[in-house]
Amino acid sequence: MPATELDSRLEGTQSHGRPARCLRVAAVTGGECAPSRVRVRAYIAPARAFGVEITEFASRAGLYPPESRWARPAWGIWNLAEHLPVALQTQKFDITLLQREMLSTLVTLEPFTRRPRVLDVDDAIWVHRRGDFTRRLARLSDHIICGNAFLAEKFSSWNPNVSVLPTPVDTERFVPATESRTSSPVIGWLGLSSGFQFLYKIESALAEILKRRPDVLLKIVSDRAPKFRFIPVERLQFVPYSRDREVRDIQDMTIGIMPIEDSELSRGKCSFKMLLYMACGIPVVVSPFGMNREVLAWGQSGLGASHSDEWVECLESLLDDREARVRMGGVGRRIVVDHYSIEVLAPAFAQILQSVAA
Repeated sequence: MPATELDSRLEGTQSHGRPARCLRVAAVTGGECAPSRVRVRAYIAPARAFGVEITEFASRAGLYPPESRWARPAWGIWNLAEHLPVALQTQKFDITLLQREMLSTLVTLEPFTRRPRVLDVDDAIWVHRRGDFTRRLARLSDHIICGNAFLAEKFSSWNPNVSVLPTPVDTERFVPATESRTSSPVIGWLGLSSGFQFLYKIESALAEILKRRPDVLLKIVSDRAPKFRFIPVERLQFVPYSRDREVRDIQDMTIGIMPIEDSELSRGKCSFKMLLYMACGIPVVVSPFGMNREVLAWGQSGLGASHSDEWVECLESLLDDREARVRMGGVGRRIVVDHYSIEVLAPAFAQILQSVAA
């Protein structure tokens, strides 16, 4: 939605700098391991300034099923039992915000939540098994907020009421380090272990860089350690993910990487780890597909690498050029502050909810 249109509509919701009315939103989210922490919870405080009061109903069972198949039936029952009273409670609110589906790859209690419904989606969820649930979920919704343009194009074929809103970055928290805390150059990656599949695809390139540069370390911040075949253990630094230290873990990186593949699943990703690196003033080397390409187009915040030789070339060139790293880190920080920060996106998020409710 164009900024001018957002601004004009926002004028109708405010009077003398104060919200004209308070919109009560029931946000049904997948809990701590789901994107709710950044796509919903981050907006709770700033949205109040625009007359939007968000109450989050976070799932304790979680959106994602356990790895053990025998545990999944019990998890499914727990998930549904947890969401039944939540669906009833949404009737006391003005609008329901659904952060993806309640039970992974299924439509369950969503039709029993309060309308109007806004669906928030930040992934190509239709590629998963039983992907038809995505179409049903889209048609049950009155509006859909998509994390990038690729998702919006897909969902608009099922529902014409679609807005694009990137995942916001807390640029007050994710900031550049005041001074370097590492002596050795660090190539870093942060994310869930489900993303290891993309790291493994560039393992040969990473191994080659480590071979050429004995002073460089590879740092992986995740929920579990990766299992590389060619990278020596002594050159790998695994750090268990901790929200309390995630900013410092990024700040300690010399270069942040985000490899993905050119597929529907990857094009649905919202480049969040790339934006976190940039917010901390870290230059990036990323696969130039999907939203990664869009972010790179804002300015030279890093380099795009499509295949193994390019990964080696890009990483080596940045390791050899401190001035370029500093320059790209500064550009990246400005891009995130100007286009992807909570301060920039919160008014648009509140506007979408106000418009749907109206």
